[in-house]
Amino acid sequence: MPEYLSPGVYVEEVPGSSKPIEAVGTSTAGFIGESRKGPLNKPILVTNWSTFTKHFGDFEDAGALAHAVYGFFNNGGSRCFVLNVGTEVGKEKAGKAALYIGEDKGPGQRTGLHAFEEIDEIAIVVAPGQTEPAIQDAVLTHCEKMRYRFAVLDGPETIDGGVDKLTNVKPRDSKQCAYYFPWIEVYDPKKGNIFVPPSGHMAGIYARSDAERGVHKAPANELVRGALGLKYQITKGEQDILNPKGINCIREFPGRGIRVWGARTISSDPEWRYVNVRRLFNMVEHSIELGTQWVVFEPNNKTLWKRVTRNITAFLLRLWKDGALFGDTPEQAFYVKCDEETNPPEVIDAGQLIVEIGMCPTKPAEFVIFRIGQMPTGGDSAEG
Repeated sequence: MPEYLSPGVYVEEVPGSSKPIEAVGTSTAGFIGESRKGPLNKPILVTNWSTFTKHFGDFEDAGALAHAVYGFFNNGGSRCFVLNVGTEVGKEKAGKAALYIGEDKGPGQRTGLHAFEEIDEIAIVVAPGQTEPAIQDAVLTHCEKMRYRFAVLDGPETIDGGVDKLTNVKPRDSKQCAYYFPWIEVYDPKKGNIFVPPSGHMAGIYARSDAERGVHKAPANELVRGALGLKYQITKGEQDILNPKGINCIREFPGRGIRVWGARTISSDPEWRYVNVRRLFNMVEHSIELGTQWVVFEPNNKTLWKRVTRNITAFLLRLWKDGALFGDTPEQAFYVKCDEETNPPEVIDAGQLIVEIGMCPTKPAEFVIFRIGQMPTGGDSAEG
């Protein structure tokens, strides 16, 4: 309590009992690739195409990286960090993968994917055109280590035989990744029409869908801006093979253009089958983590439990109203539990506060089925 020593009027500021939890950003991408120009192993914030060319040159200098970033902005992306690993492989290393994996020598001396660890706001990680297993595995490991990051990876440019061969080159099982096939045809000012990896365009579609509908909306059935054609025309029968394996197809439909026609992760766990469900949980978990930092070192008692419950409930209630959670009522959509049951004396004595949260996310209508039959004739019709 303040100490008052003389008569007078005193004004005190009383902190609010509620500390709103703000949703973190979900569409800032981290691009890692190769360019002949620009700083090495230093993530550069890029907010438009002209900023990219200023630092890293154009399509002739940065190839797949440049086309990916251009496709990102063209499809709705607004912020990304670009990391140039260079084009020269050190003599003491064996192969390109070493450039991407990099080394962690401490603050300011991290290279490759490790350099992204210093930037908290990255939510999507893209290594355009890098289909080498070691590089893709490193990207997955990075996203899993950072917990709230989602990888967008490319399938191979060419395949030998049928599309079933893709299941042999698909990355390992991971709930933090989506995998896209085939490569898309775009216009290059110097080379004309060429095929480029789709991951940069997909990251832009993620950003566009997040902004227009929310992270809970599956980033699929969306037009791929800038795509003039596809390396392979995938049939429905071929997608019947690929979709259950977590390989998202990009297809061209007459009169509807080239669209993303898949929204699955490469996880074998049914709970994390869909891209939007995983990214929604990434956002919620990260938001709650950042929005409850004030709790640390507070007295661990019932008053604190009620405040934490109220703040998290208010945050999840906003998500439910936005359509991110499934249920006719908030009670059906989520619950927050922080009481004597989750915090018995032994937990309190250990200096811990445990909050249990359950959510029911909305899932995409992946299979739309209409059951059509003949109506009986005569007086039994609906209008009779």
